[in-house]
This record gives sequence, structure tokens and C-alpha cells, in this order.
Amino acid sequence: MSERILVPYDGSGPAAAALEYAFDTFPDAAVTALYVVPVPEGYWDAFSAAEEIDMKRGRERGAEILEEATEIARERDRTLETDVEVGKPKRTIVDRAEEEAYDAIVIGSHGREGVSRILLGSVAEGVVRRSPTPVIVVR
Repeated sequence: MSERILVPYDGSGPAAAALEYAFDTFPDAAVTALYVVPVPEGYWDAFSAAEEIDMKRGRERGAEILEEATEIARERDRTLETDVEVGKPKRTIVDRAEEEAYDAIVIGSHGREGVSRILLGSVAEGVVRRSPTPVIVVR
């Protein structure tokens, strides 16, 4: 029986589906929605995404996005813990699940629309590949 579930949440449709799946599948579990403010991964990325580095704005945006997750929880009469972290999403999600002994990660298949809909998103794929914690991918 899973007692603690981590749901990476970015406000996308698949992330909302993952949160709903977690509530439906694990009715007695404590669920945490995590928004990760991404940091650039390479030297040149830091220059091309300079405006994204404003961590204060990133945290504020994450809090706004997590309000949507909190509303989903309210609609289902569930409580939801939320948190915003800054880092590389794949690594941050896996580290958080491992360090805080979550029983499972429930993640949306992708966070973007368009062509990537037919493929597993890079964050979801990275979490599946790296996580020692069981991962459920929701479309």
C-alpha cells in the first residue's frame, strides 16, 4: 500500500491527469505536487534563457501553477501538499522522491503540446530511467 506519492506538476493536461490518477488510485495516500523551476543545463543555455533565471518570478509562477493542483484536490475532497524547488527537473524529482522516501512517482507523459504528444517527454523519460522509486506515467 502506497502511503506517499510524489506528482511533478507543471500545469499541463498530462500533469493534471497524473494528479487525478494519483488521487483515484491511491485514495489513502499523502500526495505532494512538486513544481520545479528549471535552471539552464549548459553554458550557452544560461545566456539564451537569461530571463528564466529570475528565480523569484519562477517561484511565484510555480506557486500559481500549484494553485491549480490545489483546486483539483479540493474538487476531489483531498488534501495536497505542494512545494516549489529550483533545479534540473529530472534530477530534482528523482532526488526528492529518494531523499523523502516516497513510495511512487506519478508523472504526466509530457508537459508540452504538439509533436511531443506522441513521444514520452524528456523529463518523464529521464525520471523513468533514473528513479529507484516506482514511476507511473499517465497520458
